[in-house]
Amino acid sequence: MGILTPSLEDYLEELYRFSLSADTVRVTDLSIKLGVSLPSVTKALRKLKNGQYIYYQRYGEITLTEKGKKLGDFLVKRNRLLQEFLVLINTDCDIAAEAEAMEHYLSEATIRSIQAIVTFLNQNPEWHKVLLEYIMSSSKTNV
Repeated sequence: MGILTPSLEDYLEELYRFSLSADTVRVTDLSIKLGVSLPSVTKALRKLKNGQYIYYQRYGEITLTEKGKKLGDFLVKRNRLLQEFLVLINTDCDIAAEAEAMEHYLSEATIRSIQAIVTFLNQNPEWHKVLLEYIMSSSKTNV
């Protein structure tokens, strides 16, 4: 999709999420949500602006370009997909944190394969049940 660092992807993903529910997004909104300093947000916004993902004037509102909306939508869906996958395989972890750790390092081909698995398991509950039984039995013997 886009060649951004994991950190810049996080900024764009949060900007996209904000854009779905708020008319305006400000530097302080991102700073609070991501737990980073205002100068860090400003630096990231400058890079996103240079990459033509956002429109931004210093001390002004932040809005997404079409390119930013498209990539932001992909990033949010990718995160949601990975969380759904982790739930489906019944992993015992912090689902949100695990999905966050995975999302930046998987190729689009791997994401497509995970999507196929998620779709298959959702459409075939009997196979999902077999998989969960296998996971449960193998976790007892592989400790």
